[in-house]
Amino acid sequence: MNLTEVILNEGKVLTADAPLECGTFEMPFGSFPISKKSPVHLEIRNMGDRKLSIRGNVSVEVLIGCARCLEDVPTALDLEFDLEADMKLSDEERIREMDESPFLHGYNLDVDKLVYGEALLNWPAQVLCKEDCKGLCIVCGQNLNQKTCNCDRTDFNPFMAKIRDIYLANKEV
Repeated sequence: MNLTEVILNEGKVLTADAPLECGTFEMPFGSFPISKKSPVHLEIRNMGDRKLSIRGNVSVEVLIGCARCLEDVPTALDLEFDLEADMKLSDEERIREMDESPFLHGYNLDVDKLVYGEALLNWPAQVLCKEDCKGLCIVCGQNLNQKTCNCDRTDFNPFMAKIRDIYLANKEV
């Protein structure tokens, strides 16, 4: 999105609904498809002295794997942002100052990168398909929400092996 007119005219305000072009969020920890998205509502204001206020919001629904069973869970991310950018700085200086991904290149705003940065900041720590998700069998990998298996899961935690040995040794005495 070209911001030339806003940047060159002090007090100028640009209000726009910009499309979110990306279909997935490529994160360092995986790729997450976007199943629903609204346009990105933006209000960009020249505050004087070549400083911009960039405010807006967007709603996206992303498919994130359940932390226990790995099934895709539609997860709503309602993102709101309120940023300032000093256009007197070079692109590199602005990136360092804002400590963000470069969503401004010269006089152009990359809407997808702006939303990506906000999604990364607001990403849920853990997503569950349901509160009482049973997860996966640690032996065969069966989704225990769908059906049970006959695997022996009694000796499943190697960190507890010593405690188990102590318990069994005391039981024999």
